[in-house]
Amino acid sequence: MVAVILILSSFGYAGYSFWLIQKQYLNSETKVLNLENGLSVSQKNLSELKSEYLTTLELLKNEKQTNAYFEEKINTISSTVGILEKLSKIDSELLKKYSKVYFLNENYIPPRLTDIPTNYLYVKDKPLQFHADAYPFLQKLLDASITEGVPILVISAYRSFGTQAYLKSSYKVTYGIGTANKFSADQGYSEHQLGTTVDFTTQVTGSNFVGFDKTDAYKWLLANAYKYGFVISYPKQNTYYSFEPWHWRFVGVALSARLQNENLNFYFLDQREIDQNLVNLFD
Repeated sequence: MVAVILILSSFGYAGYSFWLIQKQYLNSETKVLNLENGLSVSQKNLSELKSEYLTTLELLKNEKQTNAYFEEKINTISSTVGILEKLSKIDSELLKKYSKVYFLNENYIPPRLTDIPTNYLYVKDKPLQFHADAYPFLQKLLDASITEGVPILVISAYRSFGTQAYLKSSYKVTYGIGTANKFSADQGYSEHQLGTTVDFTTQVTGSNFVGFDKTDAYKWLLANAYKYGFVISYPKQNTYYSFEPWHWRFVGVALSARLQNENLNFYFLDQREIDQNLVNLFD
């Protein structure tokens, strides 16, 4: 009887143990399933976060490109506004081809004129004026000529419409209309009215300019005047007036350097091409 009880007790304990083991196994299996489900959810969330991250990066990239585009546009607009503002302060007449092409009426006067100091003048008691914004370039040219041993003097500069009319009339009387028209502009067509043109001479050649093209001063001007923004308006073979080696016009350093380097004449260029240099005329 005791043996039977012991046997039954052993089976009961074994069954209980098996039940406990089975329960633990089921619990473990449930935990594993829960972990697997949790891992699957985490992977899904991670995938979604990665997708959101990539989308955000793409949006950020596009935003940067958009900002760069607008920044470029703003800079372009600012630059354009700056150029237009600069142009608004520069006389648009200063680079026009006036000799027998454009016309300046009797009311045109340069906005600002300044007196040329007498030490630069051939005739000391005859005051001459030059465009105030271009004068610093003229002064540097004259000082350089003195420093380099070929002193150049100014004999004529700004002329009003009335002065040019009087001068042309006197030339017609002295030389006749035909001859006068070969070397002198009618009023309104003279570069001198712009205030940016001068006639040079030396103590030797004086007021009649005879032989000026043979002087060291003229050779110096041909080699150096462009550095200061000046060009000869009427070189040999020009189609406007007789050769005038003494007549030089300020057109700005950028344009004069180009004309020098490419061996071109101011009046041979198209006016639209010339006008592109107006914005940096006094740079």
